Amino acid sequence: MSTAAPTANRGAPGALAVAFALASVYILWGSTYLAIRFALESYPPFLLGAGRMFLAGLIMYVVLRARGVASPTGKQWRTLWVLSIWMVLLSNGLVNLAETEVGSGLAAIAVASMPLFAGVFAMLRGRHPSKIEWVGLIIGFLGVLWLNAGGELASSTLGLVCLVIAPIAWAWGSIWSRDQDLPQPFMSAAGQMLTGSIWMLIAAVIHGERITQVPSFPATAALFYLVVAGSIFGFTAYIWLLHHVRPALATSYAYVNPPIAVLFGALIGGERFTAHDLGAMAVILLGVVIITLAKARAAKPAASAPASASEPAA
Repeated sequence: MSTAAPTANRGAPGALAVAFALASVYILWGSTYLAIRFALESYPPFLLGAGRMFLAGLIMYVVLRARGVASPTGKQWRTLWVLSIWMVLLSNGLVNLAETEVGSGLAAIAVASMPLFAGVFAMLRGRHPSKIEWVGLIIGFLGVLWLNAGGELASSTLGLVCLVIAPIAWAWGSIWSRDQDLPQPFMSAAGQMLTGSIWMLIAAVIHGERITQVPSFPATAALFYLVVAGSIFGFTAYIWLLHHVRPALATSYAYVNPPIAVLFGALIGGERFTAHDLGAMAVILLGVVIITLAKARAAKPAASAPASASEPAA
């Protein structure tokens, strides 16, 4: 995903503020995988995504317009419609679908491969990885192969396919969006969630989804948790970090969220993980850490705004 380097003239944020923002991104985004699993007990996967994205997008859009933020132009709306296919429908939507068959922690481990695919797409668009980044890519993809070669994920064809496509779609959308005309980051997020909710609704109709009974209170509570904690508060904290700390620190969620999701899944969701799953996670995250640190060393100050819409896939 694209990142913005902090600007020196903004003033250094307090350590407590940075710690709180990081904790929000780590914990809130790490917990969304389990919240999805709970919400799926009453809501079908694409209807869940449609409701979540519409409510979060609408709230953000209304608040931003009330604060004087310009609405996207016609051209920007057209870009958002295309971008939300990758960033909402094929990422978040397929994670929802995958979690109908596999555990939340396992989904988080698979989605952790997103930065690896982003590195490949960046290379295809002319940005060649350094030697250290190549090491990280190779290690990370070995972990992806290991994860897909056995264990629970290999026993679910649907889960396997969805959790391969989802991080690829998120990575491609993140790279493609860097060259597009988009509104400011928060409005871009709101627009992508609103347009993405329509794509989700269409997918729900095609998938034959319907709610045949009154959703349970825990499932509805999980849905609203996803709206408020995951899509609004978590993303707001992430955007704040992008503008106040180094990109390597802001994007560290990529290798912190999976272990937290695994922890939530085990402690709250009663999920169990094999040595195969945890070993694959360790290898994938090692690759992601190497790539992140290599990019941090090579990065030069730049004033590019983040183009991605919402939290990574979940």
